[in-house]
Amino acid sequence: MKSFDLTTHWHLDAPIERVWAALSRPDEWPRWWRYVRAVSEIERGDARGVGALRRYSWSSRLPYSLSFQMRTVLIDEPHVMEGIASGDLDGHGRWTLVADGSTTRVRYDWSVEVGKRWMQAFAPLLAPVFAWNHAQVMREGGRGLARHLAVALIASV
Repeated sequence: MKSFDLTTHWHLDAPIERVWAALSRPDEWPRWWRYVRAVSEIERGDARGVGALRRYSWSSRLPYSLSFQMRTVLIDEPHVMEGIASGDLDGHGRWTLVADGSTTRVRYDWSVEVGKRWMQAFAPLLAPVFAWNHAQVMREGGRGLARHLAVALIASV
């Protein structure tokens, strides 16, 4: 099965608390992140959100969509959120936020294997296209978050 280790960086002109508040409410992502179709809570988790299970439905720049469940396994507010994904993608995602003066640097590490049969079959050939598509979706997430917070996106990689 094909594995992908992908990293995204956003630098936002906003304090870490504001960025954390937006990212820690994934049920609201569809309002500002263009490619997030829906997020639904399946299990609530503890008072901090650890153990929460959500179903994510995504569209993309390419003509396919993905759905997976993500269980939150770590929260260290306002610095780290981590989850385990299963479904069309299986693996691990980790948000890391670092204050940089009055701005915030965001890093997202996504280490997954594709779960859809057609993606598994074509992954050796289409791996660069899948990585490009992920980068486009994440770049739009940075832009959408900046618009949502009414701040500048200083950089998105």
